[in-house]
Amino acid sequence: VTVLLWWEPFGRTRRLGDCGGRYNVSGCRLSADRSRYREAHAVLFHHRDLALRGPRGLPRGSPTRPPRQRWVWMNFESPSHSPGLRGLAGVFNWTMSYRRDSDVFVPYGYLYPLPTPRPFVLPRKTRLVAWVISNWNEEHARVRYYRQLKEHLAIDVYGVRGLALAEGGVVETVSAYKFYLAFENSQHTDYITEKLWRNAFAASAVPVVLGPRRANYERFIPADSFIHVDDFSSPRLLATYLKFLDKNKPSYRRYFAWKKKYEVHVTSFWDEHFCKVCEAVRAAGNQIKTVRNLASWFES
Repeated sequence: VTVLLWWEPFGRTRRLGDCGGRYNVSGCRLSADRSRYREAHAVLFHHRDLALRGPRGLPRGSPTRPPRQRWVWMNFESPSHSPGLRGLAGVFNWTMSYRRDSDVFVPYGYLYPLPTPRPFVLPRKTRLVAWVISNWNEEHARVRYYRQLKEHLAIDVYGVRGLALAEGGVVETVSAYKFYLAFENSQHTDYITEKLWRNAFAASAVPVVLGPRRANYERFIPADSFIHVDDFSSPRLLATYLKFLDKNKPSYRRYFAWKKKYEVHVTSFWDEHFCKVCEAVRAAGNQIKTVRNLASWFES
């Protein structure tokens, strides 16, 4: 199976990996060489690059798309940060995104069961609440909520407006904290990013989430593995609860019960996504469809 990247995401050239070695997907050839367009089984179009160039940047010629070739729309930003969706009705065969109802579903992370349960030892915690943020926007719900929460609770902010991360990066820094603010930049169905999977779960900090509704999170993770801001009628009451957990070790440790049975997988950008398309092409056989209204689906 040949998968062609029409643009390398965000214009960054990278060495394309080996799907067989890393992801156990054999017989897959990844390429960014447009001279292979006619032989490609699938062509990947990254939305941010498509939005920059407009539909004129799509392949031309007659026929535009070889028969049985899939055009795959690939996007891991939320609808709030995905301009130019309106003009793309009927262009693509498949969608690939973090949405569970995508044709090729690639979440930012997931939990997978361990073969046998194991004991979990909680790392030593010396600090209370951390937040890492690079895109600071006063209009975002997460910044507004933070401003209210910090009136009642000390929060260490890292990134563009705060402290520098420790040498090991996010996970190394956050692992010293009991809680992590896994606040998404916008609230949409299934939009649950590395802020939960890597910054909180992989660092063994309890995530305090602001994103889609609690029920949406519970489709992917145990109900007792996180704290949702919606569980509290005000930031003050959330702060009171976090202070209670800080002093009550048994109640705090209950948030890690899942660690005995599950491991965290943090999805690796971008090879894992490309290899997933290979897998999907092979599984689909000769079935071809068209995404009639991309915007109404993705924004729903």
